[in-house]
Amino acid sequence: MNPVLNINSNKHSTFVTLFIYLSIFINSYIFFKEPFEFYFGYLIYIILLPGFFGKYGLNRQLFYVFFILLVSGAVNVALNNNTFYLFFKVFTGLTMSYFFYFYVILDYDYDIEQLFKWYLKGCYIAALLGLYQFVCFQIGFEWGYTFGGIFNKWGIATGGMFGIRINSVFAEPTYLAAVLSSAFFIAIYNLYRRETYGLTRFQSIIIIAVYLLSFSGLGQAGIFVAIVLLAVSYGLIRYIILVVPIGAVLFQVFYENVAEFRDRLDGLVSLFSGNKFELGKTHGSSFILYNNSHTAIENFKSHFVFGTGIGSHPVAFSKFSLAKDIKAKGFDSNSADANSMFLRLVSETGLFGVLIILGIIIKFYVRRDEKKETYHWLISNALLVMILLNLFRQGHYFLNGFPFFVILYIYNYLSYQSYLNTGKDLYQATTEVAEDEAESKTSPQLQA
Repeated sequence: MNPVLNINSNKHSTFVTLFIYLSIFINSYIFFKEPFEFYFGYLIYIILLPGFFGKYGLNRQLFYVFFILLVSGAVNVALNNNTFYLFFKVFTGLTMSYFFYFYVILDYDYDIEQLFKWYLKGCYIAALLGLYQFVCFQIGFEWGYTFGGIFNKWGIATGGMFGIRINSVFAEPTYLAAVLSSAFFIAIYNLYRRETYGLTRFQSIIIIAVYLLSFSGLGQAGIFVAIVLLAVSYGLIRYIILVVPIGAVLFQVFYENVAEFRDRLDGLVSLFSGNKFELGKTHGSSFILYNNSHTAIENFKSHFVFGTGIGSHPVAFSKFSLAKDIKAKGFDSNSADANSMFLRLVSETGLFGVLIILGIIIKFYVRRDEKKETYHWLISNALLVMILLNLFRQGHYFLNGFPFFVILYIYNYLSYQSYLNTGKDLYQATTEVAEDEAESKTSPQLQA
C-alpha cells in the first residue's frame, strides 16, 4: 500500500486534541441526570465550540439541513406530535455535535488520515483496558474489572463464554462494538495484508481479541460487515470461498456458546415471522427492537415526508407501542432512541432524513482502486462499518462522537477527489496554500 504523503501538524495543543477524543470515548460518566443526562462530551462542546464558531463562522450546508429540521420540529410541536422539551433537548445536542466535529475537521486542516489514526490509538487504549478488565475478572479482582467505580453510567455485563462480556470504558458491550468497529476493520486488514496501517501487528491482535470478547450481537454483525467489505474490495468472487466458511463458523460458535446472542436472534426471527410475543419465552430485547420497528413504521405512514420531528419517537411510541397490554415493566426501554438510528430517522425525520443518510453513504463511498491505492478507500470502508452498525442498533444520534465519523467519511471522499484532480489530498493542498500565504506576508515588498 502506498499512502499519500502526509505532513504532520504541530499547531494544536495536546490537551485540545485529547479533549476532542475523550468526547468520543468517555460517555459512561455523566455529570447529572436531570433535566437531561449531561455527558462529558457536552462539556467539551461548550468549551471549544464558541471559539471554533468565531474562527470559522457558519457552514451553509449544515445550516440549511438543520434549519429544515428546526422548522419541521416546530410545526410538529405545534401539532402535538412532539413536545417542546424533547425537541429542544435532542435538536440542540444534535446541532452542537455536528457543527463541533465539522469545525474539528477544519481546524486540523482536513488532515483526515491523522485524525483517523488518532482514533485508532484511542481504540487500542480502550482495548487494553478491556483486556485488563477481562484478566481482573478471571482472577477475581473486583476493583480492577469494575474500574474502581469511576464511571457512573456503566455496569458489568455477565455472560459470554468466560462469564463476562467485555465493555471496557463503555457503558455496555454494544457500545464497545460500535465504537471499535472501524478499528476492528483496520486490524483485520492489517493481519490479512501483513500491514501496519495505524496499528502494529500486536495492537491489531489486541483490538480483535477484545472485540470478540465483548460477545456483542452487534459485534457479530460488525465482523460480518467487515469481512464482506474486505472481500468486495479485493474481489468477491476470488475470496467468497474464504469468507462464507469463516462467517458460518463464527456464527455457529457464538450461536451455540453465547446464550444471550442465541436467544436474541431466535426472538427476532420468531417475531418478524409473525409469531406473537410470549412473556417468559420471547427474549425481551428482541421484542423491544421489534416493537420500536412497528412504532417507526406506523408513524412513518402518517408523516412520511419529514417525520414528526427530532426527538419525537417517545411520543409516537406512546401511540403505537405493542406493549401497552403487557403488565411487566421494561418493555418501554429504548423508546427514546428507537433501539436503532435508522428506525429513529424513519420515525422522526421521514424520507428527508433517511434519504440524507443513504445519500451520504452512497455518494461519499470510496472504492479501492488498484491503480490509485491511497489510504482513502481503507478509511472509507472502516468508517462505513461503524455507520452501518450505528444505523442498525444504536439509536442515539450523537453519542460517542458519531457525527465526527460521518463528517470524516464525507471529507475523506472529498480529500480523495482532490487527490485525483490535483495529485494532492485536502490536507496537502490546504497546508500548501497556508505556507504560500505565510511566505507572501513575510517576504519583503518590492519598492515602487
